[in-house]
Amino acid sequence: MTEDQIRLNANPIVAALQKSPDKFTKQDIIQYIVDHEVKMVNFMYPGGDGRLKTLNFVITDMQYLDTILTCGERVDGSSLFSFIEAGSSDLYVLPRFSTAFIDPFATLPTLSMLCSFFDKDGQPLASSPEQTLRKACQLFRERTGMEFEAMGELEYYVISQDDNAYPATDQRGYHESAPYTKTGDFRQVCMHYIAQAGGQIKYGHSEVGNFRQDGKVYEQNEIEFLPVPAERAADQLMLAKWIIRNLAYENGLEVTFAPKITTGKAGSGLHIHMRITKDGRNQMLNAGGQLSDIARKAIGGMMQLAESITAFGNKNPTSYFRLVPHQEAPTNVCWGDRNRSVLVRVPLGWTAGVDLCHQANPQQPAADVDTTGKQTVEMRSPDGSADLYQLLAGLCVACRQGIEGSDSLDVAQKTYVNVNIHDQSHADQLAQLAQLPDSCAASADCLERQRACYEEGGVFSRAMIDGIIRQLRHFGDRTLRRDISNDEAAIRQLVDTYFHCG
Repeated sequence: MTEDQIRLNANPIVAALQKSPDKFTKQDIIQYIVDHEVKMVNFMYPGGDGRLKTLNFVITDMQYLDTILTCGERVDGSSLFSFIEAGSSDLYVLPRFSTAFIDPFATLPTLSMLCSFFDKDGQPLASSPEQTLRKACQLFRERTGMEFEAMGELEYYVISQDDNAYPATDQRGYHESAPYTKTGDFRQVCMHYIAQAGGQIKYGHSEVGNFRQDGKVYEQNEIEFLPVPAERAADQLMLAKWIIRNLAYENGLEVTFAPKITTGKAGSGLHIHMRITKDGRNQMLNAGGQLSDIARKAIGGMMQLAESITAFGNKNPTSYFRLVPHQEAPTNVCWGDRNRSVLVRVPLGWTAGVDLCHQANPQQPAADVDTTGKQTVEMRSPDGSADLYQLLAGLCVACRQGIEGSDSLDVAQKTYVNVNIHDQSHADQLAQLAQLPDSCAASADCLERQRACYEEGGVFSRAMIDGIIRQLRHFGDRTLRRDISNDEAAIRQLVDTYFHCG
C-alpha cells in the first residue's frame, strides 16, 4: 500500500497507524486500543449458516488484552458447524490483525477483527470455510505461479413504507436517481461504513428491481467491489452483508439478499468477477488485447464444474426460482462476450486503444493509459444464499483445473455463444448445452459426481463435501420448481421461509 493509499484509506485504524493492514502487529492493535480508549474487542467469524458470529471482550486489563490477542479463545464448534460432533467440538478462534476495524454500530468504542479457526492440535481447521478458500488459493499459486483474485456484485432489496411520492417505473430501476429511488442515501452510508471496515468498493447504484407490494416499496441496490486476492474478497463481502443489515435495522428498513422475492420481478444475484495475475500484471488479455488462453482455459474449467459450483453458490430452494429464462440469470452452461444470457460473461473491457478521458475532455492532454488490469470474467449463477468462502474456493479450483487441463480450450470453444440463448430462434443451439441444476437436490447430485475435483490436493475436506451434500438434500426440493411454478401463494410462502438467507 502506497503513502497515497494510506492517506486516502477510510479505515481509521490505518489512518492512525499509518501502515497497511497486512502489516498490523499485535502491538499495533494494543497501541490503538490504548490511544483511542477502546472499551470492547469483538472476535467475528462465519458459522455454517453463512452469517457472522460475535464474541465480546471488555477491555479492563492489559495482560488479558495481550492474552486474547495472542491465544484467541475457545468456542463450541458443534454449535457453529453441522459437520463437527458435540463429543469433540472445542475449537480455537484467533484474530487476524489485518482485518481490524471500528464497529460503527457499537454503543461503546469497539474494535472488531475477523478470526480463523484452529483445531485441538493447533492446526487450521481443515473444514472451515475460510481455511478451505486459503487452501484453494495456495494450491492455485503453487501449481500455476499466478494469483487468483475476485470481486463480488452484492445485490439486495431495501424495503420501506410506500409514501406514493415519485413512484419508480416497475422493473426499470437500473441506475435510477432520487426522487424516483428512495434509498440511495442509505446505500451511500452503507458504502462508507464498508470502506471504513476495509472494503475496496468499485461503485454502488440502484438495480433493475423496483416494485410496490402491500403498501411497501421494494428497491433493488447493488454494491460492487474491486478485485483483490480471493481470501480478502470473501472477508469483504461477509462484512458488507453484516453492515448493510445492521444499518437497515438502525434506520427502520428491511433488507434481503434473497435470490427471489416474488414472481415476475428481478431476483438478486451475487455475480463474481475474477482475474488472474502474475507479478502484479493481469493475465486475462494477450498482447493483442484479446482474451488470453489463460482466461479461456479458466473459463473452460468453470464450464466443466459449473453444475456443481451451484452447490456452493445457490444454497436454498428459492435460488432455483431465479435461474430461469428471461430474468438476466443463467440457465445453461455456456459463456460469451458482453452477453447477459450466459453463465460466464466476459464484460466489456477497455481494449479499444482510445484515450476516452481525452475524448470526453478535449482540454485534457492525450495520454497512453494502461487499462489491461480492468479485464475480468464474471460468473453469474451465484446468489446471496452462497457460502462466500466455499463459493470462491470452488471457483478457484475450477479455474486452476481449467488452466492445468489439456482439453480446456476445446471445452471453452464448444460452450461459447454470441447470441441471446433464450431467444426462440436459437432453440437448437440451446438444446446442445448442458443445463444448470434446477434444485438443491440436483446440485447435491452434481457435487457428488464431481467431488473428487474439489477434494484433490486437500482443498475441500471430505467432511465439508459430505456436509454440503447432506444440507442440500435435506430441503427435499427435487421437483419443487415444477410443482409450484404457477402457484404464487406457494412461492411467496417459500420466499418468506428463506427471506434472510446467507
